[in-house]
Formats: sequence, structure tokens, C-alpha cells
Amino acid sequence: MVSKKVTIVNEMGLHMRLAGDIVKAVKAHPGADVRIRSKNKEVKASSVMQIMMAGIKKGDEAEVIVSGSDEQAVLDELIIMIQEGFGKE
Repeated sequence: MVSKKVTIVNEMGLHMRLAGDIVKAVKAHPGADVRIRSKNKEVKASSVMQIMMAGIKKGDEAEVIVSGSDEQAVLDELIIMIQEGFGKE
């Protein structure tokens, strides 16, 4: 298992489109179990609804937790996506 904390930079936080981008990236790695922890909530990163229910806003710190195959590569990919604002903002 590997994990890293990252601050959300998108103006609207992890809204539906960005949650969809996360789910798409996670589903490209079926051997990895990915979770996001923020504000004492931990959700599956393979579910748009769970990510939305976490209510993660701009400036919030989120911990991305990955276990399974290619865990470090998957973690690095997701952290870069989040740090770069998903290339949208």
C-alpha cells in the first residue's frame, strides 16, 4: 500500500466531471484498489457518487491510497492529475 496527501486546487473542488476523470483513470488499472480520504471520510475512487458524497472542496487536503498491482505508478498518475488541476483550471 502506498499513499500521498495532496491539496485540491480546482476552484469547484472535486465536482462531477473531475470525479469522472478519477474513476476513468482508476478503471484503467483494474488490479489496483484506490481510495480517497478527506475530512475523516474514506471513499472508493472507482465510484463517482462516493467521490461526490465526500464533499471535497478547493483547499481541502485529500489522501490518495493505492494498493494492489502497479500501486506506485497509479498513485503517481492520480497525484499529478490532482496537482495539475486535471488540466481544466
